[in-house]
Amino acid sequence: MPLYGFLCEECGPFEERRSLDEPRGLAACPGCGAEARRVYSMPNVKRTDAGLSRAMDRAERSAHEPEVVRRPAGGAASGHKHGHDHGRPWALGH
Repeated sequence: MPLYGFLCEECGPFEERRSLDEPRGLAACPGCGAEARRVYSMPNVKRTDAGLSRAMDRAERSAHEPEVVRRPAGGAASGHKHGHDHGRPWALGH
């Protein structure tokens, strides 16, 4: 349930949780019972770290325009360009 802020002329500000379908214009003050009007405030947002913000922006862009990754010059994907297995039993065909 959302939390709404209200201002009583006698007692000051207070907050109240209400369901989304409940009217949100006025509330009864918990201190004196008088009608209090709703007040609006800025949402509680936190500033994101610059590095994280750049990473999120890059991820968002790549979702629509993926970066093209190419094989390095020389054609070897792993950087191994020699063609022998250095004694590795899993290297097939050598």
